[in-house]
Amino acid sequence: MSERYIVEYCSPTLAGLKTGNLFSVKVKKEENIYRELRKWNHIFLKRGLRVIPVKFTESYILLYLYRPAFLARDLKSPKALEILKKKGYRCGSSQMCLMQLIDRLKQDESFPHEIGLFLGYPPSDVEAFMKDSGKGVKSVGCWKAYDNEKEAEKIFSSFQSCTEIYKRRIRRGSAIEQLIVEKQA
Repeated sequence: MSERYIVEYCSPTLAGLKTGNLFSVKVKKEENIYRELRKWNHIFLKRGLRVIPVKFTESYILLYLYRPAFLARDLKSPKALEILKKKGYRCGSSQMCLMQLIDRLKQDESFPHEIGLFLGYPPSDVEAFMKDSGKGVKSVGCWKAYDNEKEAEKIFSSFQSCTEIYKRRIRRGSAIEQLIVEKQA
C-alpha cells in the first residue's frame, strides 16, 4: 500500500476535512497486511488517524482510514444516533458502533447505508438516501446530497482540490507525514 494510493483515496481525511475514507487493497498471499497496517498506524496514530481492516474477501481487503475523534463527534449527533438505533445499533461509544458496522460488513455483501455516518456525511443526507436512494437528489459528489445543495457542492469541491494538491505534493517528493494535518474534533 503506497503513499500515492493512500493520498489518491484519503486526502480529505489526511487533511482533516473529512471523518474517514474507505478504500480497498488487493491482497497477495505472500503479503503480510497486518505488518503493513502496523507500519501505517505507527505514522497515523501520532497524528490522530487510524487505519483498520473492515472487510476481507479472497482478493482484497477493505480498509477504513479515519479520525477517531471526528467519528466520536459525528456519532454524538442526535440524528446520527437516531439512524443507528433504528438500524439496531447499540451505541455506547463510537468504537462500539464501529465494531457493529464491521460485523454488518462481514455478514452482508452490500454496504449498509448507514456507513455514510462513519465517513462524515450529513445525517440528513444519509437518512434521505436510506429512505429513497435516488429521488430528490440535489447534488452528487462523494455522497448524494438531498438537503443543503450549495454547502455540499462546496465540500465536494474542497475534497477534490485537496486530493489534487496532495497528489501533486506526493509526486514532488513530499512524505505522507508532511501532509497529515493534526486536528481535533
